[in-house]
Amino acid sequence: MIEAAERNLLKTEIPVGGMTCASCSARVERRLGALEGVSEASVNLATERASVLYDPETVTPSGIAERIVQTGFTVPEKSAELAIGGMTCTACSARVEKRLNALEGVVSATVNLSNGRALVRYRAGVASATGLIERVEKTGYTASEVTDSSGDAERAANEKKARRELWLLIASALISAPLLYQMKGHLPGGIPWELPRWWQFALATPVQFIAGWRFYSGAYHSLRGGGANMDVLVALGTSAAYLHSLVVTALGLDAMFVYYEASAVLITLILLGKVLESRAMGRTSDAIRKLMGLQAKTARILRDGEEREVPIEQVVEGDLVLVRPGEKFPVDGEIAEGQTSVDESMITGESIPVEKGPGGKVTGATINGNGAVRFRATKVGKDTVLAQIIRLVEEAQGSKAPIQRLADQISGIFVPVVLLIAAATFGLWYAYAGFEPALVNAVAVLVIACPCALGLATPTAIMVGTGKGAEAGILIKGGESLETAHKLDAIILDKTGTLTNGKPEVTDILPFAGMDASGLLQLAASAEQGSEHPLGEAILARGKSEGVTLLRADDFRAVPGQGLEVKIEGRALWFGNEKLIAGRGFSLGDHAPEVAAMEEAGKTVMLLAGEKEILGAVAVADTLKDTSPGAVKSFLDMGIEVYMMTGDNRRTAEAIAAKAGITSVMAGVLPEEKAAKVKALREEGKVVGMVGDGINDAPALAEADVGFAIGTGTDVAMEASDVTLMRGDLMGVTDAVQLSRATLRKIRQNLFWAFFYNILGIPLAALGVLSPVVAGAAMAFSSVSVVSNTLLLRRWKPER
Repeated sequence: MIEAAERNLLKTEIPVGGMTCASCSARVERRLGALEGVSEASVNLATERASVLYDPETVTPSGIAERIVQTGFTVPEKSAELAIGGMTCTACSARVEKRLNALEGVVSATVNLSNGRALVRYRAGVASATGLIERVEKTGYTASEVTDSSGDAERAANEKKARRELWLLIASALISAPLLYQMKGHLPGGIPWELPRWWQFALATPVQFIAGWRFYSGAYHSLRGGGANMDVLVALGTSAAYLHSLVVTALGLDAMFVYYEASAVLITLILLGKVLESRAMGRTSDAIRKLMGLQAKTARILRDGEEREVPIEQVVEGDLVLVRPGEKFPVDGEIAEGQTSVDESMITGESIPVEKGPGGKVTGATINGNGAVRFRATKVGKDTVLAQIIRLVEEAQGSKAPIQRLADQISGIFVPVVLLIAAATFGLWYAYAGFEPALVNAVAVLVIACPCALGLATPTAIMVGTGKGAEAGILIKGGESLETAHKLDAIILDKTGTLTNGKPEVTDILPFAGMDASGLLQLAASAEQGSEHPLGEAILARGKSEGVTLLRADDFRAVPGQGLEVKIEGRALWFGNEKLIAGRGFSLGDHAPEVAAMEEAGKTVMLLAGEKEILGAVAVADTLKDTSPGAVKSFLDMGIEVYMMTGDNRRTAEAIAAKAGITSVMAGVLPEEKAAKVKALREEGKVVGMVGDGINDAPALAEADVGFAIGTGTDVAMEASDVTLMRGDLMGVTDAVQLSRATLRKIRQNLFWAFFYNILGIPLAALGVLSPVVAGAAMAFSSVSVVSNTLLLRRWKPER
């Protein structure tokens, strides 16, 4: 926004989506011009932008955007990922999230303490990445936008910070050691002694203000941003002990105790906890690092007839790339020359190499087998399958699960409540026991309280869970999908391509009405010319394999869920299931037993009819995938009801379902009815999963509580579902559900310990049972224990 020259008006430009002609832009311009507070509005159809001069005291950019939406158009949303520095506990992340969500134009913002990232969706033209960064900085933290090139710099900065913290910890521990040693004199049976107080002051001061400076800095930024976090508690508690000791030392009050050792050892223990925590946290994102490490660094390309080795960033679409045996494919592409086998296990989780030849698609980071090949680059940079997987996993790791809401709500009020408890503790102890017990117990309350464990309980588990999923070829969209999957009690499996191989073959050709098998196949194959349906492709393939001559087909019309009607050299034909033929007024008559026998064998029977009679039947069968019966048994063992959904008639459907071990069958379902079937099951109170190919089944996948898109190889649409399976069998779905259950089990354990620790620890500290040093040690290791418990999830392995 820039300030206009007159009347303190401001100018903003907002993108407008959905305009198709000049009348659209004119209508938007007219409606914006009529909005109170708008001085001038112009809308450019070519650039799809609205330029508006407005009075900020009367109308806001959000109001202008809302008027565009009310006019029937859209204001495109954009996404930004921010790396946020300075957050030390869940109170920090909760406050940053709250402030970002309150910013005009922001649709949603989630902040993840465990990876220091914020994911923000905002309306373009109303908010901007620069405005988001400014808001974070005003809240008291640092922020920068995450880009494709910022990852290495961020990792280097994190490594430098980790080294600095480690050296600070070592120095703090060495300086605090004499103070810690003198504490053993206060233990039962110990001989009380202490270092000269000015020596204690000399040792404690550098620990307090050099090693502990991060707590003062964090507290300052937090308070300046209008909130309080863990740093405030630590700085307040240790400063109280240190300043009391300094006053007693300076005034020579030998009768009073000093607590230099408490403040110094507290800071050292908390630093130790932070170092251990950050190291453990680094291991939660191992999956992302492994995925990034898969990428080849260079590519060997042919340009101008010359072979060159270039950095992978310089490969462009259309380049001819050479790959030798054992090397990685640097980008996605299509083989132009050569035959080879490709190890795709790092992407799909499938260990058996896949044979590839000219026309075969290859994926960047997969490994070339035994043949040298040349391939044409089709996707490079952020468009490759690997880049999409990394982006999807990063977004999932930054998302929140619904189970986290309670922890977030408590984190928002945690620090103020602890400060009140500490004040009450000090007041009561001061009234009944004097100043020193009051100070010691108030400090213990301040330092034992830890919102970190609460804040880390859920996101660390989601990070490890989604990362383990990616390693097994299971891409989970976010925390909500991961959580919902563990509740599934019903799952619907689409038959073709999900339970079965999706490659049907013609098994029977049964001519009626005096036709011969060859003539029936010729008409059937001619009718299916251009068909994209697997059954049609199978019939066409059989016709071509038997060398039949395809006849001219005109006026082709598909009848969804039933078949097709077409004219073959002027002759009207109908080819499809019994429902289509019955609609023409025909019945099978004497041929009904033969058709029934084929259907009972699990074959799909298609009938060909002319204008006067049924000409014959063609039976097609699709075989079950080897893993389908085992997957169905796994679902049943987990207590999940299994349904098969298909367009086949009930007799055929039940025959196939029986082979897979399924007893609940949804037969004769038209494509447009699939979503309704899912909805009906949900309305019965079931939590429903739907498994399909991710494209044809998109409405049903969207209707389900969790949609699983199952694909073969790497040609799967990642945006089509809640969970995308890179491997083309149902065992991936059972693995996804089991991973969800394992992750939720860890989250519940973490939340229990985080709540239990605070509920037990704060009252004990207030009652004087715990000394400040013991309280500090407990606080330091509470978050470490939560993260360490989460890391046990890394041992999870898929069933197969």
